Amino acid sequence: MDDLHDLQEMGPVDYLCIEFPPGSHPGEGLPHIVSLVDRGIVRVLDLRFLRKDADGKVSELVGEQLDTGLALFQGAASGMIGGDDLEEAAEVLSPGSAAALIVYENVWAAPFAVSVRRAGGRVIAGGRIPVRSLLAALDESEPDYVRS
Repeated sequence: MDDLHDLQEMGPVDYLCIEFPPGSHPGEGLPHIVSLVDRGIVRVLDLRFLRKDADGKVSELVGEQLDTGLALFQGAASGMIGGDDLEEAAEVLSPGSAAALIVYENVWAAPFAVSVRRAGGRVIAGGRIPVRSLLAALDESEPDYVRS
């Protein structure tokens, strides 16, 4: 298959940068992403790990530097996460923290996305609503008599 055809058959692609402050447990979310991959819901296209020491020095974690569970994704590298992305993540990363940068395809949405493209449609906007914002909006929309 040629690359253009492959791209036309893909679902939406998202990215996340997840910070793990000192004392957090990055490996606890791992079984969930593995489950999503195993069930064909998402496909990890790129995954990189950073650590910022207390002095502010940033390094990329690779190979044996990774927790054994995280090493499972070592090699998931499409090249979509570049040096500029790593630099941006490093700037906002708190000292003593680690970060995971992940690019993934929403495989579950591929049939819908393909049918929209074939019908001549295209996504012209998108976004994500943070959970905190969603909870705040739901709280504001509740009638006063429900809150008591």
